[in-house]
Amino acid sequence: MEYLVTMTTHVPDGTAKSDVDDVVAREAVHSRELAAEGHLLRLWRPPLQPGEWRSLGLFAADNDGELERTLASMPLRVWRTDQVTPLSHHPNDPGPGDGHEVRPQAGEFLTTFTVKIPADTPNLAVADAEAGEAARAHELADDGYLERLWMLPGEGHMLGLWRAQDGAEMQGIVDSLPLDPWMVTDITPLTPHPSDPAATAA
Repeated sequence: MEYLVTMTTHVPDGTAKSDVDDVVAREAVHSRELAAEGHLLRLWRPPLQPGEWRSLGLFAADNDGELERTLASMPLRVWRTDQVTPLSHHPNDPGPGDGHEVRPQAGEFLTTFTVKIPADTPNLAVADAEAGEAARAHELADDGYLERLWMLPGEGHMLGLWRAQDGAEMQGIVDSLPLDPWMVTDITPLTPHPSDPAATAA
């Protein structure tokens, strides 16, 4: 099972810089170990306010208990709070890798989608849009734009991981989705994290 974890760190006032540096160094080492064990899949930085210390992590675990043991083992946990969102399979998820075109120079984005189809929409119109959505997702994955897609808790909620050159291109991708007229979408630009397994795999 996969989980998205929002990790927010608050270092207590008066903590010596050497102590912070030590914990950060141990966190980096342990992150590599967790990645090698298959527990930590990705790490990103979301947009941050000055002085804010927050990361997003994609983790894999057999269950909630195993995830909590993984998070508790991380050195920064002494100063950190974690918000865990369980992710479930989406039928249009291309899966990690699998031979799709790669756009390494493009930035990454997370999208949260909430689909709200009006009750009076004909069933045929809904079926056509869902079939078109699946076909479009396949095209975007093959072209290297769509990396992953998951279901979030709650009816009609989804999470996507994408690559695009900038926010305008990402918005254009969202606008091209057949379900877009019935979706509320939030786009979060991501920046690289120094301990991201995707960047340190080599």
